[in-house]
Amino acid sequence: MTGPATSEDTRRIREVLSRAHRAALDAVGGRASVARHLVALPGDAHPTHAAAVGKAAADMMAGALDVVGPGVSDALVITKHGHAHVLADAPSHVRVLESAHPVPDASCLAAGEALWRFVAGAPPQARFLVMISGGASALCEYLAPGLDATFLARVNDWLLSAGLAIGPMNRVRKRISRIKGGRLAGALDHREALCLMISDVPGDDPKVIGSGPLVRHEPEDIDVSGLDLPEWLATVAAKPPPLAPAAAFDRVLAEVVAHPALAKEAAARALREQGLAVHVHGRLLEGDAVESGPHLVRVAGAAPGRVHLWSSETTVRLPPRPGRGGRCQSLALSAALVLEQAGAGVVLAAGTDGTDGPGEDAGALVDAASAARGRAAGRDPVADLAAADAGSFLHASGDLLRTGPTGTNVMDLLMAWSPGPA
Repeated sequence: MTGPATSEDTRRIREVLSRAHRAALDAVGGRASVARHLVALPGDAHPTHAAAVGKAAADMMAGALDVVGPGVSDALVITKHGHAHVLADAPSHVRVLESAHPVPDASCLAAGEALWRFVAGAPPQARFLVMISGGASALCEYLAPGLDATFLARVNDWLLSAGLAIGPMNRVRKRISRIKGGRLAGALDHREALCLMISDVPGDDPKVIGSGPLVRHEPEDIDVSGLDLPEWLATVAAKPPPLAPAAAFDRVLAEVVAHPALAKEAAARALREQGLAVHVHGRLLEGDAVESGPHLVRVAGAAPGRVHLWSSETTVRLPPRPGRGGRCQSLALSAALVLEQAGAGVVLAAGTDGTDGPGEDAGALVDAASAARGRAAGRDPVADLAAADAGSFLHASGDLLRTGPTGTNVMDLLMAWSPGPA
């Protein structure tokens, strides 16, 4: 599409980007991704015990039950509140624990202890299937002795206010945990385990996905010496629980079954089917979300007439009392201000898990008129960005995206379009 954008062009692009986002989610769904992998397993390798942790845990467990359900005698699912509906009719031996995310509380500690006991208490002949997706690090924790929910909440508050990327954030979490950093392997006691993961991290590193509970770690993998930790946290982090020895992983196989590149490929395919040119950016978009929004618009404007696609893992520095919305909504609102200046263009920014921050919105889909719509409704975009309240502005402008729980989590998906020259 070339030439000045009309309101009809904008409407069409918004619809096409929305459909491409849906196609991306379908391609990396937890249920289908797990089922595709398990269907190739020989019968004598089928698990007897299955556990799933993360925001996509219920869908991953559903995929496992579709294929190997009759052979599973015990199952545990740990997921975010409101994300377990797909298991409403699951057999009675499938236990579901709903936990808090993104702010962990006592329910996360109860879930972590339940996971440890589920693995450690299984019979000697048990074969395990453990499924991990994004959100597992916050949803499930088994702290080092002497630490409690108050300490966990304090750690989480500091991590969010520090604006750390997922890698450094999880290294801190691994310093205080008895299950993260491969330590859950200690509960296996050399029994066989297949660990299937949906990646929501840069490079699809199994050590980072859900903090790698069944992936071997070395001391350098939990090194926090380069981070400026507050004294109260540094004191505790200086004495981490011991890592599991190499022998603990002799019968553990860890594999990634869905990842961000698959989502981008599916979105690109859907866009091309609608006649749009596409540029898929291989480099992950990181950094401050508010600064990243204008960057997207500039990149799209420099190569117009096509849709630009990114996976992203941006961060937001939260004030003491943040408002509504997460990093995708902050990015989208900051992009909307630049789109307004440009006079044309569309940006979609959404979490693939269906949530962005503590609310129920996945992200936002904005255009050059979004800022004006929000102002007309009485909102101030600059003030809302500063207050981490982008969601309130985007609600007023009518630009929020809500998908509900998606059954997957492969980082955020970003799309930006600028019309070609006249």
